[in-house]
Parts: sequence; C-alpha cells; structure tokens
Amino acid sequence: APVEQRSDRAHAYRKVSVETSVEQADPHHLVDMLFDGLLHAVGAARAALQRGDIKAKCQHIVTAVRILEEGLKGGLNLQEGGELAGNLLELYNYCVLRLTQANARNDDKALDEVVRLISPLADGWKQIGSNAAAAAQPM
Repeated sequence: APVEQRSDRAHAYRKVSVETSVEQADPHHLVDMLFDGLLHAVGAARAALQRGDIKAKCQHIVTAVRILEEGLKGGLNLQEGGELAGNLLELYNYCVLRLTQANARNDDKALDEVVRLISPLADGWKQIGSNAAAAAQPM
C-alpha cells in the first residue's frame, strides 16, 4: 500500500484507540491521560521550535492550551474542591499564560517552565492511581 494510505490507516487506528480509551476510562485515568497529552504536546512544541517548524510549534501549543482550558480546568470542582481546586486553577491559568507567551515569543524557557510545573503534578496523580489500584486488590 502507498505510504499515504498506511499513514491514513495509522491515524484512523490511533484516533479509534484514543476514543476507545477515553470512553472506557474512569475519571482518575482521564485526568492521567490529560496530563500525558499536555506534557506530550509541550514536548512536541519544544521539538518543533528547535527544528524551526513554527507552524507545528503553534499547533502543539494550541493543543496544550486546549487540554488545560477544556480538560484540566473543566474538571475542577471549585465549590467542593476548596483551596486545592483554587490553587490548581491558578496554576493552570499561569501555564496557559506561559504557553501563550511561549507561542508569541518562540520562548523555549517558558515551555520548559510549564513542563517543570506540570510534571510533579502528573507524577503525583499517577502515584495516587497506583496506590488506589494496589489498595483495591484483594489479599
């Protein structure tokens, strides 16, 4: 098969795979997927910036901002989440600001800052999931 056809099939497979993963995921796993997607998008933006591919950099940053705005911020419960939810909202807003600045200024340091701010949060979230899964296992 021509390369273009294989590429289209691979894209369709990945899309179906991601959609299936999302449909079957529990809320904890969905947030985990959002963190992974955010860090992947920022990493891809950094790589595109290093290559001088400004169009791809912009696309990846837009993806990262959408994950923050529509996914992570959208999942916060500010009424019941107390101070933690408020702090996360501030962090996510700051990351959106830094991503916007990185996009406008081609600023790798701003992209790196977002990775350094989000990575510990993503790692902690994964740890919570691992500990909860281990606790749920019958002895």
